[in-house]
Amino acid sequence: MTEQISTEELHRKLDQEGDYAADYLEELLDIADLDGDIEISVEADRASVAIVTDGPADRRLKRLIGKDGEALDALQELTRLAVQSKTGERSRLMLDIAGFREDHRRKIQAIAQDAIDDVKATGEAVALDPMNPFERKVVHDLAAAAGIFSDSSGAGQERHVVLMAQAPEGAEEEAGVVAGVEAAEASHAEAAEADAAEVDAVEVPGAETPESAASAR
Repeated sequence: MTEQISTEELHRKLDQEGDYAADYLEELLDIADLDGDIEISVEADRASVAIVTDGPADRRLKRLIGKDGEALDALQELTRLAVQSKTGERSRLMLDIAGFREDHRRKIQAIAQDAIDDVKATGEAVALDPMNPFERKVVHDLAAAAGIFSDSSGAGQERHVVLMAQAPEGAEEEAGVVAGVEAAEASHAEAAEADAAEVDAVEVPGAETPESAASAR
């Protein structure tokens, strides 16, 4: 019962985050005189907000996405800060515009699936090209579903995902689980959690978080 109440409370908080984000984005669209509807949902343990259109997205609306989603990432951070100003807690909400993230997610999943098929067919490890935290998390999730071991390697812009048929010796002992799918899923969870932490660690320069404010006091 306690777990059920906790889950309900989490969903209530995430729905509230979505409402605050929608208010902020609707005001932004009005100021910029841009057309778009706001959709709110909850994905996993975070709020998800999307700006959608009935037909093709206005060219001006696409400017909010920017090259390779850079403007979208910046707007997402501003929206998170707007939500934080209302709740007093750091938000982890995801923002999408005109289906950009979903389309990008599908492309990364296709790349990852090809690599997973190669690992299963040959038994040899496959190292993917460098990816950002969001992209690596997509790969980790798909690898876990396929029963493939995944880990992140490298640093900075060279950080990438390595896929293996099974966890290397030592990884299973560290995870404290038996070999096979259980070890792969446990190791995947650790890698995915680390990459998710990188996603959430992105800060807007000069912005004060509750943690930094506490340290300052």
